[in-house]
Amino acid sequence: MKKLFILFIITSALMFSEGNKAHADGFNSVHTSDAVFVIAAGDQGNIFRSNNGGNTWAKYNETGINFKSVFTRGNNVWLSGDNGIVYKSTTVSPILTPYTTGVTTSINSVYFVSDLNGFACGDNGVLLKSVNGGISWTPSNTGIGPEKLNSISFKDANNGIVVGNNGKAYLTSNAGADWIPEIVLTSRNLLDVKYYPDGMGIVGEYGTLLYRSTVSSWFHVATRINTDIRGVTGDSFNDMHVCGGGGFIRNNINGNYGFLNFEKNPMLANLVDITSFSGIGFAVSSMNNAIIRTTNGGLNWELPSGTSVSYSWVSKPGASGNFLGNNMCLHPTDRNSIFIAFGSQVYKSRTKGEDWNTVGNPIPSGNTPHSFFVSPVDTNIWLVATEGSPDKVYRTTDYGQTWNAVLSLNFSNYGQPLEMDQNEPNVFYFAPDNGGFWKSTDNGATFTEISGNYPFRSPCDIIVMYDSSKVLFVADGITGSGTAKIYKSVNGGVNWSLVHTAAASEVPSMCNSVFDKSTVWSTEWSGSNIYKSTNYGDNWTTHHSNSFSGWGSDVCREDPTLIVTGSWGASATISVNGGDNWTNISSGLSGHGGGILIPDRGYIICHQGSNVYKLNVVYTVITSISENILTGIPDRFSLSQNYPNPFNPSTNIRFDVPKSGNVSLKVYNELGKEVSTLVNSFRNAGSYEINFDASALSSGIYFYKLESNGTASTKKMLLVK
Repeated sequence: MKKLFILFIITSALMFSEGNKAHADGFNSVHTSDAVFVIAAGDQGNIFRSNNGGNTWAKYNETGINFKSVFTRGNNVWLSGDNGIVYKSTTVSPILTPYTTGVTTSINSVYFVSDLNGFACGDNGVLLKSVNGGISWTPSNTGIGPEKLNSISFKDANNGIVVGNNGKAYLTSNAGADWIPEIVLTSRNLLDVKYYPDGMGIVGEYGTLLYRSTVSSWFHVATRINTDIRGVTGDSFNDMHVCGGGGFIRNNINGNYGFLNFEKNPMLANLVDITSFSGIGFAVSSMNNAIIRTTNGGLNWELPSGTSVSYSWVSKPGASGNFLGNNMCLHPTDRNSIFIAFGSQVYKSRTKGEDWNTVGNPIPSGNTPHSFFVSPVDTNIWLVATEGSPDKVYRTTDYGQTWNAVLSLNFSNYGQPLEMDQNEPNVFYFAPDNGGFWKSTDNGATFTEISGNYPFRSPCDIIVMYDSSKVLFVADGITGSGTAKIYKSVNGGVNWSLVHTAAASEVPSMCNSVFDKSTVWSTEWSGSNIYKSTNYGDNWTTHHSNSFSGWGSDVCREDPTLIVTGSWGASATISVNGGDNWTNISSGLSGHGGGILIPDRGYIICHQGSNVYKLNVVYTVITSISENILTGIPDRFSLSQNYPNPFNPSTNIRFDVPKSGNVSLKVYNELGKEVSTLVNSFRNAGSYEINFDASALSSGIYFYKLESNGTASTKKMLLVK
């Protein structure tokens, strides 16, 4: 029995782990050629189609097919699968016709330069050409090596580029008759490519982003991220938009060749593909069905109409104990690994915080750690500040097997007194109680006081400006004092100036970003204000107030438009658009707050109470109809009475068409005005059942009419709300 489903409510659970993709949810590719018809396709036959520019969507499922690529041109639609087959349909009919290509390996990308002439590439150096609209395919891989090819794009009928693993790229100038290796000076896997009229753009793993004009050499963008860039689109070489990681979208509009224009969007999951036409764009994740859309060239993006988003924190097993401050530290070279110090023990997760295991031996007298770091210079070197009598900074040079005290000074019993300079990772700073600012230039082996014992009271946090180690900030406060302070140094911590005073007791955390060095955020306790500076910390203003007192905070490491702040209690709030709006995300938290870490938009960790929590997001996507193809070929045309009837808000409509052809099923109100089109495209002979969601309609009598091959039938139904 073959089934084709269009579900009217799809709920996608997102656990921020690449291995946690929900069944039949998510996409690998999305495309539009006119911003009217849009199609997205993914694993397990998941297909979404829209005929009105993404205003509404219909969901289809082709069981057993993992779709890798989709491409549209005019009224034609092509999809490729991991089974060596290219499928073809039209913009008016979802029915797929399979065409064999002569290979059984995955076809990862398909591209048509005209209605007849197209190309497809895939694993093992497969590169194919069709001259009859995809019906038949012949090899066109002269000059291509055996590597996996991931994406292909053409500027015109003759000039194209294909990219693949291990930094391989090939150009053709004769419509694929032969391909010439292109040196792009990277060995990273290249995942997507776009050939513009005036240049080319390539994206790939570990933040790889390359571009060149038609007359220049390749330029490598310092994207400063570790996640993969998976999609590239845009109308020209100077209007490139790229997506990837945990959900970022960046562009180079207005000559911003560092791609530092970050597009505000609501997606908190990996983005794997992006498409656009004349400023209208769509982007998809492999982890949910929420296809986001922009209608203004990427200034902002929105979820599909009617989509709801819920947030909850989930406790992750394996790491627990006492702590204060923020003791989380990303592994310097392994993007999937993260460390945390709890009590006297260090824990490590190799699964982005999903589970934890102990590493190394216990920290001496380490009942309550406050700051923990793994050195990027040598990952065998760790530093931790921990309470004792007196408080101490301990260091290990053998991955936690042995520990040695390198500094013995009391520090704030609620703060984060130790900080690593991310610009010069062999440099560490330490700020104890009752004055002084200490610096290490030998990876934490020794510390020297450099400020003339500047009279800080009880420092709570230290941060260093990205790309400028001369600029540092110290957050200062004492419980019950009623005065919270922030100090700034512009000469590496030797001299300090007071730049912010708040009517609270402490500034427990500050956060900043490598992508916008002028902006700094801070929290306060026991007040509820969030403060922001937009001039490098010289002046601060109240940005907004929460319903809870502040504590931990962080800016997403790969997108400054995502910020999360927490509290000393079980509360947190998030902004996905640079602070324009904030959403409470407290559900699931318990205990006192500590630190927040955001490696990417789809990877948000909270150091809370005696556990580690990870943010879980659920997208509930509403589509217009649900269709099911039933078994057998009927012998007559018929339209059944809907059930249930009366109904609220959805009902099922079954119909039989004994001959293939165009089928129309529409809903009308009592005045004869059409209010919904359920089907209006080609259908094979068969029996069908439609689930109609009338949530947008008011109570009353409606009529539904079926037409096919010159035959029509109408029935009445009653919506009661």
